[in-house]
Amino acid sequence: MHDRAEFVSFYGNSLKLIKCSGKVAEAYKFVVAAGDASLWQVYPELQKPNSRMSVESVLASGLPRNVTIDPGPSNECRSLLLFSTERGLGVIETRTGRALSPIADSDRALLLHQARHDALTGLANRRQFSSDLEVNLPVSGRRMLALMQIDLDDFKPVNDTLGHGAGDIVLKVTAERIQAAIGDGAAAYRLAGDEFAVIQYADEQPAAAERLAESLVRAFKDPFTIDGISVFVGASVGIAIASDGDDAEQLMKAADIALYAAKNDGRGRARTFNRSMMIMLEQREMLRRSLRVALQEQQFLIEYQPLVEIGAGIIGFEALLRWRHPYAGVVPPSVFIPMAEADGLMGDIGAWVLEQACREASRWPSHFIVAVNLSPAEFLRAGFTDRITEILDEVAYPAERLELEITETVLLERTTDNLDTLHTLEVLGIRIALDDFGTRYSSLSYLQNFPFDTIKIDKHFIKDVETNPKSQTIVRFIIGLAHGLGMRVSAEGVETLGQASWLRRKRCDRLQGSLLGAPMSSEALREFLRQSSFEML
Repeated sequence: MHDRAEFVSFYGNSLKLIKCSGKVAEAYKFVVAAGDASLWQVYPELQKPNSRMSVESVLASGLPRNVTIDPGPSNECRSLLLFSTERGLGVIETRTGRALSPIADSDRALLLHQARHDALTGLANRRQFSSDLEVNLPVSGRRMLALMQIDLDDFKPVNDTLGHGAGDIVLKVTAERIQAAIGDGAAAYRLAGDEFAVIQYADEQPAAAERLAESLVRAFKDPFTIDGISVFVGASVGIAIASDGDDAEQLMKAADIALYAAKNDGRGRARTFNRSMMIMLEQREMLRRSLRVALQEQQFLIEYQPLVEIGAGIIGFEALLRWRHPYAGVVPPSVFIPMAEADGLMGDIGAWVLEQACREASRWPSHFIVAVNLSPAEFLRAGFTDRITEILDEVAYPAERLELEITETVLLERTTDNLDTLHTLEVLGIRIALDDFGTRYSSLSYLQNFPFDTIKIDKHFIKDVETNPKSQTIVRFIIGLAHGLGMRVSAEGVETLGQASWLRRKRCDRLQGSLLGAPMSSEALREFLRQSSFEML
């Protein structure tokens, strides 16, 4: 837009002039200077029937067209390249002393369109995004610019389990949903992979951007259907207003930090950038640095939560990792475990947890088990089963009293290796539990192909199981499915007698939650064991 050698102009959906190059401003200064100019005023020749049809065709089809119009005051031949933009119409005027080849101009416009648009989704690409952002910053006038960074949640499992063809379908439908949500006054872009962006112009910001962002999040609540399979892929949105950054780089950084906050708050939501987010990000980086020395400085501890077999009482405990930071206090696992995985620390941390849990469990009654969670980073690490065997031998702890809990995320990559690892653990006599079943990307083929002993129902389905018919149906289905496959069922998050009674009636095998005992330290656990085991209602 700053190149005065080109006659370039851009028009909105109502064909009002939005921006133009210096050459257009000079050549049509009386029209442009008057303000609120339209395409028909800058180029009245386009109102001729054939030329108007060309304009309408470009707007409807998105394909570029060449239109030759009458010579201007300079008596030069004028050729207009009309092409579709995210916000309306673009025009490139070329002046020569002779007529140009319409075919050459059409090819040029087509190449220009392809260079600035994503071939898969048809959205404008990162190149166009960068250009549009730079042209419109800094913002002037009453209308304000908002940038929304959009990232798909749980997109990777679609590619890993259903293939890249299925992933492409999700991306195409994603573009359609975004376009349907944004309407006028905004433009959508595909930046890379499953990363999208929206630039919005509105009078009231951030209110307008927050309304649009919530619409975008809602647009992804419905599943994607691929070959008859329902796939749930959500969207997280980070919002930044032009006042958060006077240049494109600052604005993108602010939107990215807001997106990080949205994902950290649970995904499937929108967050607007504020300065406190920057402070939180700095605090997380401080925690990340501290995490590297936490194991050596003995800042980790393990708490144990009772596992109760219906009709039999306590049959063991689940080991839960905690981090007591010297300054920040107790840091939740949901915060530090992803950091440890990203930084390659979970192998050492996981080995420490397993060894400490087995040592503690060796003091328990001989029929008690200990359940230990595994992260995907641990499970996929080379030599995993050898390390398990070494720890069990060193502690002299029976393999049949160890239960390893894995999530569906573990099974999304290197399926053959995963199957071999699980079978090796089965041969050693170690029990395997599938944790958080149904909360991520569930596939019944996992249950058919992998030798699980127990399926754990996530607390999300248990919290309202007494009153919600949908939760009741899901829980009944999981119990029936597991029993039909010869697997046991454990319910997490049991907090009331009503929940426990309902689960018992539906033949759930094992319960875990605050009703039966909160997580406790090793010392508190030993006192707990002195109490009599209780039976379920």
